[in-house]
Amino acid sequence: MIKKRKKKTEVYASGQYISMSVDKARRVIDQIRGRSYEETLMILELMPYRACYPIFQLIYSAAANASHNLGLNKADLTITKAEVNKGTTMKKLKPRARGRSYLIKRPTCHITITLKDKSYEEAYERFLQTQNFSKEDRKKFEGYLATELFLSSL
Repeated sequence: MIKKRKKKTEVYASGQYISMSVDKARRVIDQIRGRSYEETLMILELMPYRACYPIFQLIYSAAANASHNLGLNKADLTITKAEVNKGTTMKKLKPRARGRSYLIKRPTCHITITLKDKSYEEAYERFLQTQNFSKEDRKKFEGYLATELFLSSL
């Protein structure tokens, strides 16, 4: 039995324990979700927030992963999934007057960026249109069968 290899089109990069509040990172992530790679880089260059630089590095890293590991073109990438999760909180003690101490909390966050090749999706849509599937058939085939037919035609 010969197994057909599926073409990978998603690439991700994750940054963990970034010293930043989750809310401050989400403010930037919400602006770039769903945009193209090049547009995202321009937006991050011009935004005045401190969270932009680590997010910029992650997106650049994910695109480098896509071009090096899978041979994808950076111009065809879009951000499909961008999420920020809360990390551990670093706690420090700051000395105060009369031998007391004051607790300082430094929040951290984990950021995950997923990029997808949109040219693959466009080719898949063209394939479905050339096969003249009805809307009902397209829903049936949307999962496994249409994907297998499409991959065998590549």
